[in-house]
Amino acid sequence: MKPRMIRRSGVAALAAVTLIGIAACSPPTKTTTSTSAGGAKASSATSAQAAGGMAALVAAAKKEGTLNVIALPPDWANYGAIIKGFQAKYGIKVNSSQPDASSADEIAAAKNLKGQSNAPDVFDVGGTVASANAAMFAPYKVSTFNDIPSLLKDPSGLAVSDYGGYMSIGYDAGKVPAPKMVADLLKPAYKGKVALNGDPTKAGSGFSGVVMAALSQGGTANDISPGVAFFKALKTAGNFLPVDPTPATIESGQTPVVFDWDYLNVAQGKKLTGKMNWKTVVPAGAVVGGYYEQAINKNAPNPAAARLWEEYLYSDAGQNLWLQGGARLLRRGPEPVAPGRRTTGARSGDDRSGDHRQGRLCRIASGRRNTGVPDQSTEPEGKRLSDGQLGQSHWLSALAARRPPAAGRWAPCSASCPSWRTRRSS
Repeated sequence: MKPRMIRRSGVAALAAVTLIGIAACSPPTKTTTSTSAGGAKASSATSAQAAGGMAALVAAAKKEGTLNVIALPPDWANYGAIIKGFQAKYGIKVNSSQPDASSADEIAAAKNLKGQSNAPDVFDVGGTVASANAAMFAPYKVSTFNDIPSLLKDPSGLAVSDYGGYMSIGYDAGKVPAPKMVADLLKPAYKGKVALNGDPTKAGSGFSGVVMAALSQGGTANDISPGVAFFKALKTAGNFLPVDPTPATIESGQTPVVFDWDYLNVAQGKKLTGKMNWKTVVPAGAVVGGYYEQAINKNAPNPAAARLWEEYLYSDAGQNLWLQGGARLLRRGPEPVAPGRRTTGARSGDDRSGDHRQGRLCRIASGRRNTGVPDQSTEPEGKRLSDGQLGQSHWLSALAARRPPAAGRWAPCSASCPSWRTRRSS
């Protein structure tokens, strides 16, 4: 089992509801020349249509024969299955390097390996890293671009949000009592048992864990000092465990309590069924969510394969594979979901140890359906996540405009979400 805990940095987060290298030897330089029949050179194509159509793009990508990805652990949001699915469908070899790297490492690799055949073709990075390095991206609009809320994409397709989740606390129910609030972790029962996923100054999951603690202590997205104070108190009490958690440390019992994204903690619970009673909770009063960003390296050595990869990720097949990994999606419209699966969502104070993949869509006032939310009719009143869900694009858009969402729709009482426009200007 490969560790995957420091992979992310710089998450653009939504919270509680304030929505909050590589150097050394390199192979010879590879010149990018792939061109789709009847279309533009792949490296300058801004859509499949511009590349001569999807069939031409597929042909050009198959001619390249290779896709280079980086920082995609196989157990992170089901990326292992996604890579296998792409390879099986198109017969294109996927070279996956540095699966445990951070978002910043991805950018460093692209810079250090520029012009080399093993440079990353695509990125999957946190929002802060994406907005700080937009000059390195190539604009591209996937075929389902119109299904993605405008709030969560650059208008030209320079970068697009992909999947999201909530910060959570995973715990071994056989070793510690179920925490209901973040403050519970200061109790003697958790002495020497609480680990944080990654260095908060480098890893988005670690930073979001501090934000979660801040919110639980009266802080805000703009003032996380209460979260820093909380972890200082956790250390003083002897409860903080200075070990970077991994699937191996969880399974061995070395890290019985872990701050991490819910889709990762829930995946651990599923994997450890029969071995350990690993449960997941989204603490009351401290709900933090975040998306990651997809982008194409403008100097990708395999530009056609890079664009085809993005098409695959935002297709129904790719979306369902992310869904099966427990992540929340952002595409709007009547897309298919995992058969027979449903979830009550990440409600404040909910135990998330069960299967939480989306299997029922929520009908909204306009008559359209959105993924990422359960059917409202199955949800007891007052039990929803601050009356909102991360994947619900209509209220995200409303919040961006600083106005209340339409009556009758789910919406958090107070929230803000950085759009691509505001992030890039900051």
